[in-house]
Amino acid sequence: MEKKEELLSIRGLSIRFRQYKGGSGHQAFSQADLSVISGLDVTVRRGEVVAVVGASGSGKSLLAHAVLGLLPANAFLEGSIRYRGKELCPQDQKGKKKAFFRSRESGGVPGIALVPQSVTWLDPLMKIGRQVLGGRKTPEARQRMRMLFARYGLSGEVENLYPFECSGGMIRRILLTAALMDDPELIIADEPTPGMDASLAKQAMDELRGFADEGGGVLLITHDIELALRGADRIAVFYAGTTVEVAAAADFEEEKRLRHPYTKALWRAMPANGFAAVSGMQPYVKDLPEGCVYQDRCPYFSPACRGKIPLRSVRGGLVRCIRPFDREMRMEKEDSDPGWGMKTGNVPEREEAAYAGSEESDVFL
Repeated sequence: MEKKEELLSIRGLSIRFRQYKGGSGHQAFSQADLSVISGLDVTVRRGEVVAVVGASGSGKSLLAHAVLGLLPANAFLEGSIRYRGKELCPQDQKGKKKAFFRSRESGGVPGIALVPQSVTWLDPLMKIGRQVLGGRKTPEARQRMRMLFARYGLSGEVENLYPFECSGGMIRRILLTAALMDDPELIIADEPTPGMDASLAKQAMDELRGFADEGGGVLLITHDIELALRGADRIAVFYAGTTVEVAAAADFEEEKRLRHPYTKALWRAMPANGFAAVSGMQPYVKDLPEGCVYQDRCPYFSPACRGKIPLRSVRGGLVRCIRPFDREMRMEKEDSDPGWGMKTGNVPEREEAAYAGSEESDVFL
């Protein structure tokens, strides 16, 4: 199958914030950089929905702000953010990438639209129609607004309402309509469903799915993995500021098709799969360990986990783990080098099978 055009490509993205401490009394100022996102990789192709899933504090919304240039002046970037092949964060004269800034009013990145997380993006003292038009005064713009209202089940009366006169579900559809006014090719939907009941959340997901099916691309940012699985093509799992796995949504049908211990733990935490709690807590950005960010909670931890761990291809997906639960890779390595397991910190296969349980143990037979 021919791959569709890559709309958004994020490679090795790291974001740090420069902070200053001290300066009181006789204490001098000290400078420190706080790394919040590290080595992050995500791509979105035309015609697909890619869901970024992770707990609060994992760096999901910061990713959206980086793409749109909504980071503060003390933010610095490494890596690459490309939209249709064009670099969005060019280097400065010293070869460093400093976060560019574009306000909502400046229009952001042409071709990319944000469906914001917060309804506070709407002015409570301004009528809906005026806000959706956003300064556009042509008859064609008003006609497009009304066409989009009709598409998403909003009556013509909505344009004369104030935000406080609209329900939560209506507000979400209004925000989506505003995002589509300039006919974007890529939508970034940052937690688009909080406050919605199940039926409205499903409707919102269906609308994003429909946009992708018509040839657009969607980067869906959410903590709700069940919502993501309703319409996404691929799931990018975030943990403590980095991508630990990228998998097809279909891989979440069975635990044994997943690759990273954290992704497997998320699968077991879903109500339909036992609602098992994940022990421990996600580390704070100031306390990230060297190497694997999941090592403090992982039952497979070994000293090798403290080294650099790249995102690599395994069974049609991507995983950041030295132990990707891949039979073919393990057998190939062990056939060519009998000591491979000890060198990489991998425990014997029988221990993996015991952890995985009867449902997955046949993978290692």
